[in-house]
Amino acid sequence: MTPAPAPDDSRTERTAAPRDLVGVGIGPLNLSLAALAHPLTEVDAVFYEQRPAFDWHPGLLIEDATLQVPFLADLVTLADPASPWTFLNYLKSRERLFPFYFAERFHIRRAEYDAYCRWVCENLPGLRFAHQVDAVRWNPERDVFEVDHTQLDADGEAEALGRTYTRNVVLGIGSEPHVPDPLRPLVDLPGVPVVHAADYLHHRETFLAAGHVTVIGAGQSGAEIFLDLLKARPAGRERLHWLGRTEAFAPMEYSKLGLEHFTPDYTRYFHALAEPVRDALVSAQWQLHKGIDAATLAAIHDELYRRTLHGGWPDAVLTPGVRVRTAGRIAATKVELHLEHVQQGTRTRLTTDAVVLATGYRERPLDRILAGLDPYLRRDSRGRPRVDDDFRLVLDPSVTGAVYVQNAGLHSHGVGTPDLGLAAWRGATILNALTGKEPYPLPDRTAFTTFGLEQPQPRIPAGRCPKALTPLADGI
Repeated sequence: MTPAPAPDDSRTERTAAPRDLVGVGIGPLNLSLAALAHPLTEVDAVFYEQRPAFDWHPGLLIEDATLQVPFLADLVTLADPASPWTFLNYLKSRERLFPFYFAERFHIRRAEYDAYCRWVCENLPGLRFAHQVDAVRWNPERDVFEVDHTQLDADGEAEALGRTYTRNVVLGIGSEPHVPDPLRPLVDLPGVPVVHAADYLHHRETFLAAGHVTVIGAGQSGAEIFLDLLKARPAGRERLHWLGRTEAFAPMEYSKLGLEHFTPDYTRYFHALAEPVRDALVSAQWQLHKGIDAATLAAIHDELYRRTLHGGWPDAVLTPGVRVRTAGRIAATKVELHLEHVQQGTRTRLTTDAVVLATGYRERPLDRILAGLDPYLRRDSRGRPRVDDDFRLVLDPSVTGAVYVQNAGLHSHGVGTPDLGLAAWRGATILNALTGKEPYPLPDRTAFTTFGLEQPQPRIPAGRCPKALTPLADGI
């Protein structure tokens, strides 16, 4: 089955009846939710995105780079494998199902996942690109949320203002590139190629032409970019540095039982822990989600080894356990990095012509978009919004609607928060909670591991959740 094209929706949002759900942001997580909501006739939903089209990490779609999750972690399969929005149906619509079958690929290329998501966006109704959401407020007189948005023209300039009333909101604004404080001044310097990994491909030719390049960051993005630069530079004249803060260029934990940290079972276990315990775990579990794919590490070693076949060593320095203390510009085109080796306690300086900051991402702050809801928000001891087990922000009981969050609960739901493998399950959980029914029956148990001494308990049926029909209870 090929989904029908999205119809043109010209309804006037200001005068229409309140919607059941407004989504803010159209990344993979909210796109998953939109796809799962599509067949539910009782859910009137619309999703807004300020970008003109779906655009998933375009600066990191490096050739042959693959997802770190299997293709079954598409937008819908793990909640509804019969959905028309599966990756396999995408392949069928492109007459590529048999080639994929013979390719025997469990982990697809990142660019192919991006193309699949674009196909969903082209066919799924209810998606509004070039719409910037400006504010979300609670209207106690009408018992609904007000979502103010600006429609943008082709140049990104304001074209029209709008307001949508809705009973529920889901925030899927994702993460943003993180630049450590010591390196932040370099990013704004004109003429100096210091670029976050998120924009790497847009500046790749500049880095290939640079005399000496330094890659900072020991995660998957740093490894992929280092490998891409290494392959493109001549043997013996690589002139590359790869630096990382971690004590090793460490592989991601990818054992079968280790992966069970990305199951609903572990997510529920983590959510029930005390706040200080959760905070300690997040930083300690970095290798579950910030390590490097073993195949990428092997490819780097193979490429380095190949360059020793005729004697000599490649001009490439790989040093973990290093932090950048300060950084500055020398003349107009060079950068000086002041480095410290954490274990040795030694310091040195490195002069380079270009820097790639593979320094990761952080959750986008919700404060701006939720400013109108601040009086109603319940926060934890560190001022972060509290999130219940159905991914709702905990609000004052006077607010009868719900605000759900995607990829904004690392502190409350653990390392699986940004993971694509939990997208469909989380979207189904939200829709079950929102409807007060169970349009997507979910398994009571998903892991062989029992996290904690207590045996896992079956979840209470979704009908207990008030959501769109009755007042929202306070508490977690």
